[in-house]
Amino acid sequence: MALPTQEPLTQTDLLENAAIEAKARGLDDYLVVDSDFHQNEHNAWGEVLEFFDNEVVRDFFLAGGRDRAWLPASVQNAVIQDVSGRIAVQRVLNEELAGAGSEREVASIRRTMDMLGTDYTLLFPTELLHFGTNPHSELEAPLARAYARWITERILAREPRIITLLYLPFNDPEASVEIVERYADVPGVVGFMVTSVRYRPVHDRVYAKVYRAIEERDMVLGFHTAFHSYERSMEQLNKFISAHSLAFPHYQMVQMTNWVINGMPERFPGLKVLFIEGGLAFVPFLMERLDHEYRMRVSEAPLLKRLPSEYMRDFYYTSQPMESFSNQGYLQTTLEMIAAETQLLYASDWPHWDFDLPSRVFDLPFLDDAAKRAILGENAARIFGLDPRRPGAEAAAAPIAAK
Repeated sequence: MALPTQEPLTQTDLLENAAIEAKARGLDDYLVVDSDFHQNEHNAWGEVLEFFDNEVVRDFFLAGGRDRAWLPASVQNAVIQDVSGRIAVQRVLNEELAGAGSEREVASIRRTMDMLGTDYTLLFPTELLHFGTNPHSELEAPLARAYARWITERILAREPRIITLLYLPFNDPEASVEIVERYADVPGVVGFMVTSVRYRPVHDRVYAKVYRAIEERDMVLGFHTAFHSYERSMEQLNKFISAHSLAFPHYQMVQMTNWVINGMPERFPGLKVLFIEGGLAFVPFLMERLDHEYRMRVSEAPLLKRLPSEYMRDFYYTSQPMESFSNQGYLQTTLEMIAAETQLLYASDWPHWDFDLPSRVFDLPFLDDAAKRAILGENAARIFGLDPRRPGAEAAAAPIAAK
């Protein structure tokens, strides 16, 4: 007997209530900036390949095909997240839209923005986030350069409401500086991003030129976390729920601890640092832990002029995932400790399985209207240099970067 078949879900199916929610809450009167929105670069992989300037490298990536042999972690990660097909969020990109490649990608993003009720979308890659620990480190720079050309020429150029933090090939500091210098003035580029899943410490002096280049341009440096099922410590975890719970905050804590204890906020005081998708619940723990250790071992952090928690309160954070569904008091304390009214940015993390609608922020009972407006969009507009006025429905105003 044949099993019954089910029509594949579409974006419209999954988000049919999102627009209703946004309208019911009056979000049309709020500037909403989604500070973590993903697209799968493999959906337009043929176009990305066109931008490789080295045929040998292009052929290597081409050989991976749809199996993505060049990104071994991504295969397992994609399979284990959907719970044997029961969670289909990351596979709902089958909406019937005109065009192909980047043209279709932009149409899909516009459709989702309209349904979520967002005015600007900060776009990130997905599979590239696993490249920081790829053994073929020499391939990261060519891939980053090709991706930068593709997203600026084929995505940002088509829709001024889409902005991005360009991926930096951190295994190659010189190439990272080149990308900053080349793309800092490109419309829609509001900063640069490092994937947190890597081993070379962020305080290594080889990165000083990278940080200085971003700081001098008054742009944002983002650390976007992910998870790595093949790392030794993570191999002990036999369930996705375990790896997902620990890995995302773990890699942020590593980078954040090194950044603070090694005095990077004092060395680059004008650099705006944003931590993306690591959650918020770990931040109070790390603040308390680092303050506790620092008070007893001040000599090991000679560059610090303040407590570690005070530097961490100057960082920026994205809201997704916003933990503590069952403990609103802890969440309220967390937002107070990170100075959320000025430092927190709404993020959906679409189309990942645990994405958040803007109502996740809007419905928090302990936030007043000013705080909601700040978190939903005004904070992002300030640090990314966006026009704080809501873009028009027909033609959005291009980002005005304070560079």
